[in-house]
Amino acid sequence: MTIKNKIVRMATAFAAAACLVMSASAGALAAKELVPIGRTVGIEARTEGLLVAGLAEVETENGRLCPASDCGIQPGDIIVRLGAAEVTDSSDFARAAAQLDGSAVAVTLRRGERLIQYNLSPVMSSEGLWRLGLWLRDGVSGIGTLTYYDPETGAFGALGHSISDTDTGVLLPLGGGHIMSAAVTGVRPGAGGKAGELQGAFDIEDRLGAISLNTVCGIFGFMSEAPEGKALPAAETGEISEGAATLLANVAGSEVREYSVEIVRCGKPEEGRLSVRVTDEALLKLTGGIVQGMSGCPIIQNGRLVGAVTHVLLSDSTKGYGVSIQQMLAAAQNVERDPTGLFFYTQARKKLTNCRQLSQMPTKIDMGLHIPSFSQK
Repeated sequence: MTIKNKIVRMATAFAAAACLVMSASAGALAAKELVPIGRTVGIEARTEGLLVAGLAEVETENGRLCPASDCGIQPGDIIVRLGAAEVTDSSDFARAAAQLDGSAVAVTLRRGERLIQYNLSPVMSSEGLWRLGLWLRDGVSGIGTLTYYDPETGAFGALGHSISDTDTGVLLPLGGGHIMSAAVTGVRPGAGGKAGELQGAFDIEDRLGAISLNTVCGIFGFMSEAPEGKALPAAETGEISEGAATLLANVAGSEVREYSVEIVRCGKPEEGRLSVRVTDEALLKLTGGIVQGMSGCPIIQNGRLVGAVTHVLLSDSTKGYGVSIQQMLAAAQNVERDPTGLFFYTQARKKLTNCRQLSQMPTKIDMGLHIPSFSQK
């Protein structure tokens, strides 16, 4: 499906419920004034290596076997080499797997801070095919909210929390990615202990910036062009107080509006955590409160940017949590600029596809078989 000759992808929200070369200086990133955005953006990124999203049993003449599990591979591991071949995405893995002949192969992976090597022996399936028993993921796709833009450096911050794998909970090591223009096409309000979500579409050809860093306090990178908006002082943690505040949110189309909220609790300064409650009747009517996809909505108090929404309380969607702007800026210290601005997608990424929340790009890899697909779990 194309719209005005542009490739568009339908997407749901990045989950947020309790449920290359030149480094920018730390002083420049910790800007005193930032432009609060509140715009919904599309997010696509590739992992640095292949994440083991799951292990699959294989039907054989000797019963159901899982060679990956038997050799010691675990969900959450990051595969970086198969045999002598370095693998950075599913295409690399498929090419390397096509060269195997059924004998054991060395698999090199990262588990936390450790680099580990296992010998993986494929098994012959009942269909007469060699299988490894792996579900691998090499990318993520979804929508989230752009929190701020730094007019001094061109840097941005978004989400307020990490991009993590839905199946394993692992913070995904990103090898690159982009944020893109998006529009909210629908809202599913939260109810019955389930988080609601924004639904939207984004144009993968209309890139707004490059992602350089994925942290527990958000994703960070650099914008291609300066967005519109008035810069506000970034509040020090001690300047945040309980009481009235507002947030910027994009919950319909591409319009960003300001809504009233209340900061009901400020955590310890060193933690930089906030508890918020939506009080705006218009927002409550539209969304029921905080929903997935609003992660990153900037919170403003007394003319200062104080932080961003990160999570919703499942038992009460009018309430949620946030992170202070100083915590986000501290997490952004190691952001790096990609001077080329290039990020390459496989052909499987260039299709209009309905997506599930958060990590949308698992690929089933069996030896000699490469089947790009989107999870429908």
